[in-house]
Amino acid sequence: MPSSSVGSRTSTAASRISAGRAVVAGQSFAPPPARPTAPSDERVRMLVGAALSEDIGAGDATTDALVPPGARARGRLIAKEELVVCGLAFAREAFRALDPGTRWKETTDEGALVASGATIAEVEGSARAVLTAERTALNFLQRLSGIATSARRAVAEVSGTRAVVLDTRKTTPTLRDLEKYAVRTGGAANHRAGLSDAVLVKDNHIAICGGIAEAVRRARAAGYEPGTIEVEVDDLAGLREALGCGVGRVLLDNFSPDEAARAVSEAAGRARIEVSGGLRPGALRAFADSGAEFLSLGSLTHSARAVDISLEVEALP
Repeated sequence: MPSSSVGSRTSTAASRISAGRAVVAGQSFAPPPARPTAPSDERVRMLVGAALSEDIGAGDATTDALVPPGARARGRLIAKEELVVCGLAFAREAFRALDPGTRWKETTDEGALVASGATIAEVEGSARAVLTAERTALNFLQRLSGIATSARRAVAEVSGTRAVVLDTRKTTPTLRDLEKYAVRTGGAANHRAGLSDAVLVKDNHIAICGGIAEAVRRARAAGYEPGTIEVEVDDLAGLREALGCGVGRVLLDNFSPDEAARAVSEAAGRARIEVSGGLRPGALRAFADSGAEFLSLGSLTHSARAVDISLEVEALP
């Protein structure tokens, strides 16, 4: 694509959000609501419909060959390990999209921590629908529950410290809202949902601008107050330069726990401190004990393991 076309599209996007710039900057990194807002019913139907279409294609060859049209079945969704439940609405929609008369009973709440062997939900309806929707229902439920479970473990690990566990924009394309919802369901918080949410000056911005001070100057010239700007740094010299610019938040990239503690001490409350870069559940406590206010983990979404959930089915007379 010619560079002029890219520039035109960027300018158009910028013009759409420029009117709300001051409000966006002032609200940067707002905490999530106490009750995570679930994806809308329309969003659930659209995503589940697309997933079913992808899976079924021209038809479920095996089920159509083996199961009579009038057969009925009952199934139980069972946790095969301890997990945080997330994605019930998607599992329900997968079955009801193929059989609107499906009976669905949730035996646990969204966001609940359940033990291995627990029944999460029960489904009853057309046997063909139950079997054909099984994989789609499980894919959503296992993926979102995996993210929520990882988030819950990370939050538990830093309990008793001031650290807030955040996600990042390292999400599955087009599914960011789902994955960030799962993070909130697990008890962690969301970082930026998108590029328009706040100014976060990263290493490549700094490279283009020629330095931290110049990058911050340009952001201020664009209408952002220093206190709403966050700057990524990779050493203490960068931290000092960012603090000298009066930014409100500094992201420490790939610092060790000891280095993070020195940075927190040097910042001395002049900016909020965030730590990022390779953080994973199981290795967070030392960073939380450094005094950093935020720990951002791309691994919550890009590396979360799908938890083990099975559907056990029985034929009905």
